[in-house]
Amino acid sequence: MNSPQPPKDAPQSSKQPEDRWLEIREVRLISDLRIMHTKVDELYHVVSNLKHHHDEVTIYKYADPPLLAEDIQKIERIYMWFVALKEQLGHDPQRA
Repeated sequence: MNSPQPPKDAPQSSKQPEDRWLEIREVRLISDLRIMHTKVDELYHVVSNLKHHHDEVTIYKYADPPLLAEDIQKIERIYMWFVALKEQLGHDPQRA
């Protein structure tokens, strides 16, 4: 059963997470971020192995072209999200 999600712009607690117990939505966010980090690392290694063992022409030859095109579109959307997130972080050395 999915619980209702607070709006993205919901007010955050004024205390830093280090100074208080985390709320359940914060625990879920941290969990989701850890899963994301793991999946990104996994995808990076799969792609690295493909590139190491096969040339791009061979990869394309054996790929399902519509599925490959869909995968590329998904990765482009993810990349653009990461770029936007990076721009929001700015040059804060604590966050980079």
